[in-house]
Amino acid sequence: MFNASLHPSSSSAVQHPLAVYGWDEGWEAEFAPYADQGLVPGRVVRVDRGQCDVATPDGVVRADTAFVVPRDPMKVVCTGDWVAVDPEGGDPRYARTILPRRTAFVRSTSSKRSEGQVLATNIDHIVICVSLAVELDLGRIERFLALAMSSSSGEALLRKSADSWESGAQPTVVLSKADLVPDPVVLAHLVEDVQAVAPGVEVLPLSSASGEGIDVLAAVVSGGTTVLLGVSGAGKSTLANALVGEDVMDVRAARDVDGKGRHTTTTRNLFVLPGGGVLIDTPGLRGVGLWDAEAGVGQTFSEIEELAADCRFHDCSHESEPGCAVVAALDEGSLSVRRLESYRKLLRENQRLVAKTDARMRHEIRKDWKRKGAEGRAALAFKREGRLR
Repeated sequence: MFNASLHPSSSSAVQHPLAVYGWDEGWEAEFAPYADQGLVPGRVVRVDRGQCDVATPDGVVRADTAFVVPRDPMKVVCTGDWVAVDPEGGDPRYARTILPRRTAFVRSTSSKRSEGQVLATNIDHIVICVSLAVELDLGRIERFLALAMSSSSGEALLRKSADSWESGAQPTVVLSKADLVPDPVVLAHLVEDVQAVAPGVEVLPLSSASGEGIDVLAAVVSGGTTVLLGVSGAGKSTLANALVGEDVMDVRAARDVDGKGRHTTTTRNLFVLPGGGVLIDTPGLRGVGLWDAEAGVGQTFSEIEELAADCRFHDCSHESEPGCAVVAALDEGSLSVRRLESYRKLLRENQRLVAKTDARMRHEIRKDWKRKGAEGRAALAFKREGRLR
């Protein structure tokens, strides 16, 4: 994440017409070579079928992305990108290049080629929207958090400092439709359940219908760029309208049967917030595949990582080894079986993804399988010999 304290904004950057979209001295410096070429800076507010809407100093313009269509799907133009576009007069106007991204929220696709899909770029806040109209899915929240905490900058994760997340983007979990839980005691328990799986993350119950909690969230996202994430029907578009202060997104009621939405949002859209900052609303995510999320999994399950550091063996699998601090925590009840299984599941999924492109990882996984197979055969042989005696 860009550190404003290291790059104080110049007066020209503050007064720039794009300042409301997040333009600062850092972007000004990145764009300087393109300014010398007569190109115009802009931030992508929407992408649709090879074209994008770009906020420029002269207003929002339509630009063709033909010059920035790489083979790598991780480098296609995305909502939130800063680009260099042709000056006025061109028809069509082209986006010529993408400025280096500070952060990117990426998930894996269903492609067998193990490709990533960039959902939003240059983000400072990640708001995970969870509906209280349906039963809480704690595993899905953990999955979203693991992705949120693994948002990457370029090819390397940003390093964690004493008061920031490794992704450089601060996550917040919003429990939407809180008006459907009128009992404050029940609501407090739901908040506690989410806090238990989101250590160190702010959890905010709110209602777009009643306005409860909206002002608190507005203060949280008042600076920088915020992306709204969640499944369809979580209330993202309604929340976006509440934060923007007008109906910028179409909204339909979720189905009464299962609380699922109807995918009224089909593109990622960027809006300027009245209290400062910008908001990126995204379509509901049916699948939330991990992408290079080992660090994010570690942060999401930080209590397990801390316990593992006290295990007798550094390569402890936390199953039956002597001196395992994780198993001890399970036995005494300070760690739940569900939490540990979720941790294992996400780690395995991430390892499989990495193994598709990392030969050494594939070798390590195969070696681990062989070791476990040998241990299983040895245990079976021991049982058989015992019965024979």
